[in-house]
Amino acid sequence: MKENRIVKNAVILTIMAVLLSAILGFTNQITKDRIAEQDELKKQKAYTAVFEDASFEETDELTALAASSKEDFEAAGFSGIVVTEAVAAIQNGETAGYVLNITNSNGYGGDIVTAIGITVDGKMTGLSVISNSETAGLGANCSKESFTEQFKTIDSPEISFVKGGGADHVTQIDAISSATITTTAVTNTVNAALHFVYDEIGIQ
Repeated sequence: MKENRIVKNAVILTIMAVLLSAILGFTNQITKDRIAEQDELKKQKAYTAVFEDASFEETDELTALAASSKEDFEAAGFSGIVVTEAVAAIQNGETAGYVLNITNSNGYGGDIVTAIGITVDGKMTGLSVISNSETAGLGANCSKESFTEQFKTIDSPEISFVKGGGADHVTQIDAISSATITTTAVTNTVNAALHFVYDEIGIQ
């Protein structure tokens, strides 16, 4: 009897473990799908913010360039930066520019993920921070409109930042106060994006 009870308990525990694993797996899949859906919506919102009134198309060429971007950036002096996705911004049936989804691992708190829009003429149409882990009230201000609005008027193949204000907002941006590392990371991300569009895609 004692042995039968042990076997019975073991079977019950096994069944419970299998059921719990199935429930956890099902819950995880639902959560994973919802997170992926929210991430996609957030990304698309960022794309629209940096290139208004455009639809976005992937091409084999842009996908291939994005896949090799890490190595290309390192060769150009932009370490820790990668293009996660590059798409063409289509307006009136023609390619008006490009939107790059770029991750820079050199932020103060780690990865800073941005969407950057650049026209076929090399003018920036905007920058939107998709995610960051920067310090609240300091580097995290990189996602504020007061900072990102500066990039809508950039018209240069390379930019720099100015501390204390006074940037021309064509070749320069104003740094985030007390957040030099974050500002440097964002500036390098923009310069890497400009390099990608000018030198890898090959705009004139």
